[in-house]
Amino acid sequence: MNARLYAHAIVTSDTLAGKLVPPGELALEDTEAPLRIAAPGRPANLAIVPGRAARVPPIAGMPDPQQRARILHALANHELQAIELFAWALLAYPDAPIAFRRGLVAILADEQRHLGLYAERMAAHGMAFGDLPVTGHFWNKLDHLGTPLEFVCAMGLTFENANLDFAGDYAAAARACGDHATAAALAQVHEDEIAHVHFGWVWLQKLAADRDPWEAYCASVKFPLGPKRARGAVLDRDARRRAGFSEAFIDALDAVLPTRPSGEPR
Repeated sequence: MNARLYAHAIVTSDTLAGKLVPPGELALEDTEAPLRIAAPGRPANLAIVPGRAARVPPIAGMPDPQQRARILHALANHELQAIELFAWALLAYPDAPIAFRRGLVAILADEQRHLGLYAERMAAHGMAFGDLPVTGHFWNKLDHLGTPLEFVCAMGLTFENANLDFAGDYAAAARACGDHATAAALAQVHEDEIAHVHFGWVWLQKLAADRDPWEAYCASVKFPLGPKRARGAVLDRDARRRAGFSEAFIDALDAVLPTRPSGEPR
């Protein structure tokens, strides 16, 4: 199958199983015009709802199995959106370098695997993915994804960058309450996220040419995204080093006061 057909099927599928079809070997070349799909296909139980209709417990809720299951459901929704948007990028940027498109496919496959990990842990808590409402937080940022550079800055260097802190924090919280299986799943996601952020870092430098990476990043993200949303309350500096960030970039991120999506400090 070629990448366009595969990506289109992933984004538009109205079944969860359709979103989880592995990419296999894809022909990555695409000579057709860019295609920017405005919203994903979804089964009825995973239809996107406003954020106020899908409240998520804070990390302090992890000791309560019911709240933990709700947290896992929200994390699975992040993975579903990532699957769709990495497929979306294959359609939106057909003339991007083949190495860039190959990276999109590899990350998409990782996100499919992560959703499976979360689904397994939800099942252990008596919940299935789709039992709760889901938001379209990532999908609401399509206007931030105009170019491959803007895509890596929003997805890789903001959302996934922040997850270097959040996944580690959630893993520690699950471990502290004795749920070592959930902690292991979150630790695996954290480990894979380092490679995803590395992809963003590498392509930031390639696509921004000779510009300073921090300046290029800040210039390529749109409010409300940006450095304040690219980290958690405690910065995992070692994870950023493993992702390849320069010390100057890490220092600049460390100097930023992180905020929640609401704009409130973390």
